Amino acid sequence: MRRTNTCGELRASDIGKKVCLEGWVRFSRDHGGVAFIDLADRYGITQVVFDPEDLPHGADRDEIESEMGGFSRESVVLVEGVVRRRVEGTAVVSNPTGEIEVLVTRAELLSKSEVPPFELGDQKESVLPDEDTRMKYRYLDLRRTEMIRAIEFRSRLIHLARVYLESQGFLEIETPMLGRSTPEGARDYVIPSRVHPGTFYALPQSPQLYKQMLMVGGMDRYYQVARCFRDEDSRKDRQPEFTQLDIEMSFADMKDIQDMVEGMMAYVWKGLYGTELKTPFPHIGYRDAMERFGSDKPDMRYGMELKTLTDVVRGAPYKILQSIIAEGGIVAGICVKREYGEVGRNEVDRYIDYAKKVGLGGLTWMRCENGVLNSNITKYFTPEILANIKKAVGAEEGDLVFLIAGPWKTTYEGGGFLRIKIAEDLGMVPKNESMFFWMDQCPMFEVDPVSGKFDAFHHPFVLPQGGIDDPNCPGACFDLCLNGNELGSGSERIHTKEMQVAVLHKLGLDDEKIRANFGFFVDALGYGAPPHGGVAIGVDRLCAILLGKETIREVIAFPKNKKAVSLLDDSPSPIDDSKLEELQIISLAGGLDIGDAEEFNPDSED
Repeated sequence: MRRTNTCGELRASDIGKKVCLEGWVRFSRDHGGVAFIDLADRYGITQVVFDPEDLPHGADRDEIESEMGGFSRESVVLVEGVVRRRVEGTAVVSNPTGEIEVLVTRAELLSKSEVPPFELGDQKESVLPDEDTRMKYRYLDLRRTEMIRAIEFRSRLIHLARVYLESQGFLEIETPMLGRSTPEGARDYVIPSRVHPGTFYALPQSPQLYKQMLMVGGMDRYYQVARCFRDEDSRKDRQPEFTQLDIEMSFADMKDIQDMVEGMMAYVWKGLYGTELKTPFPHIGYRDAMERFGSDKPDMRYGMELKTLTDVVRGAPYKILQSIIAEGGIVAGICVKREYGEVGRNEVDRYIDYAKKVGLGGLTWMRCENGVLNSNITKYFTPEILANIKKAVGAEEGDLVFLIAGPWKTTYEGGGFLRIKIAEDLGMVPKNESMFFWMDQCPMFEVDPVSGKFDAFHHPFVLPQGGIDDPNCPGACFDLCLNGNELGSGSERIHTKEMQVAVLHKLGLDDEKIRANFGFFVDALGYGAPPHGGVAIGVDRLCAILLGKETIREVIAFPKNKKAVSLLDDSPSPIDDSKLEELQIISLAGGLDIGDAEEFNPDSED
């Protein structure tokens, strides 16, 4: 008999039932000759009991004792027995199977385990081993309840998304893993071709060009749970390989795409939590987001917004500010309300140091005392300007005001980092609250202030919403954000050959480079491409945020560590010279030692 039930299934209603369970020995203990085992599997834990004085008729005591003598921690075992109620007063309310136990009538050791390198039972985070140890023994780490629930959650989320999209007429279509290397932002992972020596495939950074060509091919509603690869430094929310939910629609504008995503997220939310997700999601324009929150993915669950003060302080006899404003820079303020918590002078000094680390030239501070702003810097401001600053930032008695100044983007971004730092320090960030929103009204290009070079704000395939010679030309692109994180980006796409070539020219590519890198795609647009657009949502990031995880590594079955190394199988690793010769690639002298990985791929989380 194989297992009749899982280790999380039996209840009081099963008392008297003959069962067979299989699982891992999580804990074992002996109480005066009576052996107790916590038998675990993915579904839960059931207490199993061997009681020599209470064996059912026909059970072989010696055989059971002999077999159970080899039941070491984390060994895989099979037990047959009868479900009975636990002794009064020993029930475990927190365990769904806590009212019952299984009295063993037969036992079998299926696979003996060596001593595990760390405890697999439910432990506090502080008791867990370091992350690299968990990564090395990931197959053991996955047995922990927390990891099981994370993987189950991820699977359920993807399933619900699939169900919704297919109900809306979308087709799940796979796109190639081996394709052409194209300049799309990040570095490619490349694969040499044995059949065509000296040539290489590239692993996809995303299915962008393929999904657009699917629209040309008439597959008007496509989706894919797509594996993507980018050779960039690891961070908490990045991995060399990651998963995104890719969606593309023909004959659709931005609102159509956003409405579809909102409907999908509401369906997924209801399936995961049993509650309604509030839709439609709020919208905020890119410039508004930057000037109010210092971020294009702001956390709007709490206040303490930035306030632009450029015009307010324009007449202040403060040379530093006047110089910045004269060069086209801005001045902004942050008001830290006294009700948020006390911020003393030592903390102010630490925030000044932090501001320099995040790109701000410095930090000016004032405190509201006796109805006016006061500090050693207020002598450089007139009473009228100080009063206007106080009014503009909404400062009240005891509040602290920080002023920041400099170039538009770097100053607002630095202010955004400072806002987050203060909010985290003062415990302002709400727990167990999720706020989705759309960040839109984005520019088509980013222009280097020194060289004047145009670069794509999102990517080169976004549909312009104005003349592309205008540096401020808007693009039909947007981001889906959640709690200060970007979940994904989307846009309407260019669907004419002429416009695509013109945008690529504007980004600095000549005809030869366009033909070499994007010729196949540009040609496809010349054969009747429909108006289309889409969005890609980061599955790993979404799961990590909803589960409150610090890093996406906690929701991926086999992730790389901080240095993009798989400690489980020691990859990347050198390849035999014979394989390199077969590929006609010259062997690197000695290969790259995993221990040298930090030199080549610095840990950006440190």
